[in-house]
Amino acid sequence: MTAVGFSGHQNLPAQGISHITQEMVSHLESVERPLVGLSSLAAGADQLFARIVLAAGGSLHVLIPSHDYASTFHTATDLADYHALLGRAEQARHLAFQTASEEAFLAAGHAVVDEADELLAVWDGLPARGLGGTADVVAYAEGLGKSVTVVWPMGLRR
Repeated sequence: MTAVGFSGHQNLPAQGISHITQEMVSHLESVERPLVGLSSLAAGADQLFARIVLAAGGSLHVLIPSHDYASTFHTATDLADYHALLGRAEQARHLAFQTASEEAFLAAGHAVVDEADELLAVWDGLPARGLGGTADVVAYAEGLGKSVTVVWPMGLRR
């Protein structure tokens, strides 16, 4: 079994989605089965990762940052996708935070890494735009000596 943790940007430039999708599919095809994908199901890259894991026959384990996490989604589509993917998850665990915060997001990122064998990140290589961003999660995984695979199209800007 391979547990692949995930962290990625919420706002993906449209022109990069095809490349990002292909690279994630390719990476997930290379990991030992059975495949478990670990994610918080944030809008954007997290939800894309979850769909790819499920399409590849993997199972989904969700780490939810806070009890009011659903209130953080900005569009009805992102919220609907969150609920649909959460409904397909084999496991879901709420962290102890009652309200969404940067601290809750960082804790969720750490929990994803802690439970993963490796981390797959859709990351532009820039510093996090807030505590708990992808850069913070990548740094945490690297600090633990976990394998980190970064997917990002060369030259693409957010």
